[in-house]
Amino acid sequence: MDSDQKQRYSAATDRGDLSVSSLRAGNKTNPLPVAETPPESEGKIVKPDARQTIVDSLDEDRFLAQIKSGQLLMVDSRRKNGLVLYKKFYAEFAGPGAAVGGPFDADCHYVLPLGDLLLVHPESYEEKQKAYLIRRQWIRLTQKFTDNSVAVQRAQMILNQFENYFDSSAVANLPDEAFALLVGVLPQTISTVRQVYGSSKERI
Repeated sequence: MDSDQKQRYSAATDRGDLSVSSLRAGNKTNPLPVAETPPESEGKIVKPDARQTIVDSLDEDRFLAQIKSGQLLMVDSRRKNGLVLYKKFYAEFAGPGAAVGGPFDADCHYVLPLGDLLLVHPESYEEKQKAYLIRRQWIRLTQKFTDNSVAVQRAQMILNQFENYFDSSAVANLPDEAFALLVGVLPQTISTVRQVYGSSKERI
């Protein structure tokens, strides 16, 4: 953190505004512009700054602490939201309705939220079983992409899938590394596909 960021952080701490009600996917490395607008700021242009980067980092730490607490949680099924879970050598995506935490993600060391993420507690036995099944479905969907032996095509498919479900500005907030770990390609491959083909409408 440079001196300017420290000053911003100190000022934000003094104002007590280091918390946000709408949680967004943080992106500290992706050069693509951040265009997502939080619900409470709809219609306004929100420019990322050093304070927002700090807030995003705190959000990610809070989500990771929740997931590693041992509680069984679920990604809210009523929102277009999700979570990229970084494991040692790969990453998994848990989309709406999927179970997270509990015994599944004890080895998770980093998380990236996507969309207006909300984690909830499944209450009934049936709700827990459904969350398990949905988590498995998201894993199987990613597995279909990794079955393709051509790295560029795997990169195209995972980007297309995310942009078809989420909006392109939200997907732009995810770094190349996240997609690379999901489908087993190099981050440079994801970056190349993004630069050459642009949005999903222009990809094959």
